[in-house]
Amino acid sequence: MAKTKGSRIIITLECTMCRTNENQRTKGVSRYTTMKNRKNSPTRLEIKKFCRYCNQHLNHKEIK
Repeated sequence: MAKTKGSRIIITLECTMCRTNENQRTKGVSRYTTMKNRKNSPTRLEIKKFCRYCNQHLNHKEIK
């Protein structure tokens, strides 16, 4: 029997500055994947993580 989906889902986090920053080290957009509990945090997640394209710690927002 297959299990139900549950409350934990996989989300993608994307750098907020990569699209507008012209002083990047290299071209590209930083993305991370992680899991979140949709019951505890129903809103979109925003975490400060390292962006290897901007070469600094920046906010990464959840994308669809």
